[in-house]
Amino acid sequence: MKKILLLVVLFSFYSFSQDLPSSKQLLLENSIKPIEKFKETENISFVSQSYGKKNAGLAVLLSAILPGMGELYAGSYSSGKYFTVADGALWGVFIGMNSYGNWLQDRYKSYATSTGGVNTQGKDATYYATIGDYMNIDQYNTAQILGGNYNQMYGSQYYWKWQSDNQRVTYRNMWYSSEQAHNNLRFVVGALIINRIISAINAARLVGQYNKKLADDTSWNMSVRLTNTIGFDTSYNLNFQKSF
Repeated sequence: MKKILLLVVLFSFYSFSQDLPSSKQLLLENSIKPIEKFKETENISFVSQSYGKKNAGLAVLLSAILPGMGELYAGSYSSGKYFTVADGALWGVFIGMNSYGNWLQDRYKSYATSTGGVNTQGKDATYYATIGDYMNIDQYNTAQILGGNYNQMYGSQYYWKWQSDNQRVTYRNMWYSSEQAHNNLRFVVGALIINRIISAINAARLVGQYNKKLADDTSWNMSVRLTNTIGFDTSYNLNFQKSF
C-alpha cells in the first residue's frame, strides 16, 4: 500500500514540473518584453515665423497720400512728422500763391476793362497776353496782315484801345506779375511731389527695419521630446522658447 501511494505522489510531481516553465525560460521572456517595448527617443521641433510684419507697399502708398503717414504706419513717426509739417507748409504756400495770382489776374482784367475798353466775356489767355503788346486792335490786325497771318486777326468783339503807352505798359506789368505768380506754383507742386517721394522711401526703409527687428525679437521655438524607457510608459517633454 505504501508503495502505491509513493508512486502516485511521484507521478503528480512529474506532471506539475512539466507544466512549469524553466527559470531560464522565465528570465528570457522577462528580458525580451522590455526590449520589445523599447524605442529610441524622438524629437519633434517647430520653429516659428515672425508674425505682425508690416507691408512696405502700404507704407509707400500712405506716404504718397500724406507724407509722414507711412512712417506712422511703420511705428516711427518721429521722422515722419517733419514730412507732414513740410507738406502742410507747402500746401499753405500753394494756396497763398494761387490766391495772390488770381487776385493779380482779376486786377489786370479790371484795369483792361476800365482803361482799355476790353470786354472780358469769352476771352482766352492768349488774348490777354496780346493786348499788352499792342496799343489797339487795329495795330494788331495790321501786324497780322503784314505777316500773312490772316486767320489770327481779331474781330470787333475783341476790341481794345489804350489811351497812352504808359497804360499799356502798366497793364503789361500787371499781367506779367499774375503769370509769374501762377508759374511759380509749378515749383511748389514739384516740392510737394518730392516731399512725397522722400517720405515714401523713408517709410519703406523703416518698415524694413521694423520687420527685421520683429524677426529678431519675437521669434519662438518649440520642441517635443518623446521617450520610451525599459519598464516605463512613454513620457513626453514639451519645451517652448520665445524671445521678446
